[in-house]
Amino acid sequence: MPLSVASVIILLAVLTPTIQGGKVLVFPHDGSHWVNMKVLVEGLYSRGHEVTVIRPTDSWYISEASPFYSAVTVDYAGGGNEDFFRLFVNEIIKIKRGKGSALTQFALDMELKNKFSELHQKVCELVAHMFENKELMKSIEDAKFDAVLTDPANGGGVMLAHYLGLPLVFNARWTVHGEAHFAISPSPLSYVPLPPSELTDKMTFFERVKNVIFYTMRMHLYKQIVGPHYTPLVDRYFGSDVDYFSLFQAADLWLMRVDFVFEFPRPTMPNIVYMGGFQCKPAKALPQHLEDFVQSSGEHGVIIMSLGTLIGDLPHDLADEIAAAFANLPQKVIWRYKGDRPTTLGDNTLLVDWMPQNDLLGHPKMKLFISHGGTNGIYEAIYHGIPIVGIPFVFDQADNLSRLRAKGVAMKLDVSELDRNIFQSAIQEVLNDPSYRMNMQRLSRLHRDQPMKPLDNALFWIEFVMRHKGAAHLRTESYRMPWYSYHSVDVMLFLSGLVLITVGVVVGLIRCLWSKLCLRTKRKRD
Repeated sequence: MPLSVASVIILLAVLTPTIQGGKVLVFPHDGSHWVNMKVLVEGLYSRGHEVTVIRPTDSWYISEASPFYSAVTVDYAGGGNEDFFRLFVNEIIKIKRGKGSALTQFALDMELKNKFSELHQKVCELVAHMFENKELMKSIEDAKFDAVLTDPANGGGVMLAHYLGLPLVFNARWTVHGEAHFAISPSPLSYVPLPPSELTDKMTFFERVKNVIFYTMRMHLYKQIVGPHYTPLVDRYFGSDVDYFSLFQAADLWLMRVDFVFEFPRPTMPNIVYMGGFQCKPAKALPQHLEDFVQSSGEHGVIIMSLGTLIGDLPHDLADEIAAAFANLPQKVIWRYKGDRPTTLGDNTLLVDWMPQNDLLGHPKMKLFISHGGTNGIYEAIYHGIPIVGIPFVFDQADNLSRLRAKGVAMKLDVSELDRNIFQSAIQEVLNDPSYRMNMQRLSRLHRDQPMKPLDNALFWIEFVMRHKGAAHLRTESYRMPWYSYHSVDVMLFLSGLVLITVGVVVGLIRCLWSKLCLRTKRKRD
């Protein structure tokens, strides 16, 4: 009896040999990006691999001691510490609440440009410091790693992999030049919206105009931010003829933190492996005090609110407006909040410093997730089928929530206009309109219906790269082509030239024949 396709894939995954005692060098991006990188690190450890993690002295999330990996602490500040991000986000909130449309957007872009430029400068300084430390680099070379795993939101791991001549695997959603697909995949701007434009794949004419303009401006901005730092670094260690971004595009494998229940359909490439939601898992039992609070909600259920790791508190007046809206709801609310207790806080709201977010989202009494729109939280909500009210602040958050809104599973609010009435109205709409929950549960069914778990798929492909010393056969070489060759401008010019020459010759012959005919006719008349 023939096996199903799913059974064949699972059987191959089980029978395929793993790398015994493989060694993986990890250069992560700090902050919330480490949360999902840590899942891969622990997965590799569970399969018998030896993992070494590079971290700077001022690392925020990445512990020096861990049972899952060995840490190499570079005696240099990486710049991406907690204070850097917290101050940055607080400044963004101030700018957003200042209102002002175009002026506000310009101020946001300039703040993003300055802070990210500062961050990439620190990364490049850290990498140069490593390369100049001959003892450190010799110890890394002597370890005989099989591959480098990195997040291309910074270029440190990219530079390290090429310096060591090792296969390169990305844990990616973003690169230093924006959304990762745009680095290697054909991306027609007619139906592929550039994040964070907040557009969909069904664009009107003027939205397509906006997408093209947005793409042109963003690509120029990204190059302004990262080019001045990575270009001198690459010139120094790899030669002036090497373009720094071509080192990114030469990666063997792109593990993309995306699922097409969230992403709009678009062209892709053979060396892209999709693992969106790989950090999601079934809910575990809650701590007793949280279980008691959740059960006390009765038939109304529970709402949770978390604005991510970067936003522990809010301006007092905004926190009071949010608390006042919660106080008017029949549901119980669990709010991850580290600021001063809001004066309008109701008896139905529990403030916590930390919450088991995945376990709460998977609880039967969960009704709504109020989120900033971070990717990890969004996939946990999709996995458990919980609709969202989103309050984006920075980075890709607004675009993430716009994609969910287009699929009918979320409402997006603007922090510059947020008050208790607007907030309460949005919550009640999502709670009372059954389409939000039905649509999210449909996405959840689609997301879960896969032949392999996303994490197992990702780990298989990392091991594939380790077994075969790379995956060059899956990687297009188009990134080595000049732009005019990639877009066939030279071919079009050549063919146009041939057509013009042919037309010119034909016209010349016709004129010549016509002239001879006219001359012959004139002679006969004479």
